[in-house]
Amino acid sequence: MAFDDKTRGRLQRFVTDARSVLFGEFAQQFQQDYGLDPQSGTVASLDSLGHLDDRRLETARILREILDHYLASSPERGEDARKVALDRMVREQAFTTLNRLVALRMMEARGLLIESVAKGYQSKGFQLYQRVASTALGETGDAYRVFLISLFDNYRAELPALFDRYAPTGRLFPREPAFLALLELINATDIEPLWGEDETIGWIYQYFNSKEERKAMREASQAPRSSRELAVRNQFFTPRYVVEFLVDNTLGRLWFNWTGGRTSLRDRCQYLLIKQDEAPVPLRRLRDPRTIKLLDPACGSMHFGLYAFDLFQEIYLEAWDWEEAHGPGALDTESGGDFDLGPLSRTYADKDAFLRDVPRLIIERNIYGVDIDPRAAQIASLALWLRAQRAWHDAGVRAQDRPQIGRGQVVAAVAPPAEVDLRKRLMDELDPLDAELFEQTLFMLKGLPELGALLQVEKELPALIRMVFGEHGALFRSEDMAQWQKAEARLREALIDYARAARSTYQGRLFVEDALQGLRLVDHCREVFDVVVMNPPFGALSEGTKTQLAKAYPRSKNDLLAIFVERGLALLRPAGRLGAITSRTCFFLSSFQKWREEVLLGVGRPEVMADLGLGVMDDALVEAAAYVLEK
Repeated sequence: MAFDDKTRGRLQRFVTDARSVLFGEFAQQFQQDYGLDPQSGTVASLDSLGHLDDRRLETARILREILDHYLASSPERGEDARKVALDRMVREQAFTTLNRLVALRMMEARGLLIESVAKGYQSKGFQLYQRVASTALGETGDAYRVFLISLFDNYRAELPALFDRYAPTGRLFPREPAFLALLELINATDIEPLWGEDETIGWIYQYFNSKEERKAMREASQAPRSSRELAVRNQFFTPRYVVEFLVDNTLGRLWFNWTGGRTSLRDRCQYLLIKQDEAPVPLRRLRDPRTIKLLDPACGSMHFGLYAFDLFQEIYLEAWDWEEAHGPGALDTESGGDFDLGPLSRTYADKDAFLRDVPRLIIERNIYGVDIDPRAAQIASLALWLRAQRAWHDAGVRAQDRPQIGRGQVVAAVAPPAEVDLRKRLMDELDPLDAELFEQTLFMLKGLPELGALLQVEKELPALIRMVFGEHGALFRSEDMAQWQKAEARLREALIDYARAARSTYQGRLFVEDALQGLRLVDHCREVFDVVVMNPPFGALSEGTKTQLAKAYPRSKNDLLAIFVERGLALLRPAGRLGAITSRTCFFLSSFQKWREEVLLGVGRPEVMADLGLGVMDDALVEAAAYVLEK
């Protein structure tokens, strides 16, 4: 189904209506039930909530711990800080609730889940559940809530960012009147065909923040004033043809070159630009696809990754056939730094077993994503998971025979935990050197919510390691990395133990989760990639990181898009490819001259360009260009 203007307009109305229902519902719950007023920022004492039963009183206590966790890293103070934090909490409950139900509805449309949402209380899955539960769960509405929560728990292991019901973003459930109104919106007849489309979840992410909100932010300030403003102001869905153009000429082109043109991608990639007489020399040993890494450093809903998934499936199939034709040593794992990978034919019993594992391999080894908006990580992980499930469904692999997918490689750039007391308690339990390393790592990650993948970990980490553990020499050597990896493993273990400890509060667990997320992003920024594809933010630098970015990227400091291109090239291995859609002004404005000379033509080499003009990225008032650079 084509996502034309009419279709997108209908989906936008659905999201707007659903958001209105959920915002109103959770704002009321916060105020009337839990004594938290997003309008005034007031917080009632727990003692004043005598109308709550024990379960909801516990929820009220946890909501206050979430609030304290957010306030710890807030730049605002007092009443204003509480207003901002409570508004964020309401928004997160609304977004997660909508995404959970939409995810289940999309699973139904793909045959992955028995009908559970499509007909509400009359859904087949719930009818079966209710027969077993009988009246033990109370009224129909209560039983249906428990039924849905059991489904959330079923998918929690593979999609924790979305379905973990103990996460701070999804603690509440709408009351019955609001919930029935939401079900009616989701099950409207005219949007039913959209639940089978991969792009739907991305457009829902796009429309959750309204055009009016983006406009108001731009009118209030030329530069983004927070990480949320930076995310919302630059949230533009990339059209499918642009995605294909960029991925075809990055990932598709690399595989074409490596195989000497002997690949089905030559016909599969409709936008792959090949000269008529082109015949590249194939590699002596073809790259093992398990070592190929693709990054979207501003991934949003992972639109680039969804199409890359299709190409990776073809690449894996051809790699098996290549090894079968040329012998077990025909695939090169060393170029990707994976020396422990054995030949495919010795890792898998047969071709069927290998192909059954390919969707898992793609998500766990090939497609990386970073975004400063935690909601994007929620959506991106779901989108890739759904794509993997569809691949297994199309191949006739039964649900019980599908490999379990790990966390994947999508990371949100969240604020490092700022709670001083919790940090001190953890550090008291660490070896002194590890405690200092933890403290310095948190300091390094201070601007993470606005920097994301722009954080130059590979430059800052060696100095940090030497400061804590001593010098290994003037250059960053393998000893530094080995030291970090050992210390990082100890930190992870200590953080997990700390979270499991009986004395750890809910806020303590949030502290640990944010710290672990920061370590994951450090690992991402240390990787070397074969492909970087993106629709990066553009325009003025955020007020909070302007000085830091100008110092780190002096050649590109006049615009975020230029910084992202420079950073993307830095993350590539030699001969890797970067594909981007950005404003076209960077190619002719005098303010970009140094960037063009020293980055675009100095570090990179332009390979392909499409001058696209105005109206490409939904309502973004910018003339766009899509282009590919080789490092």
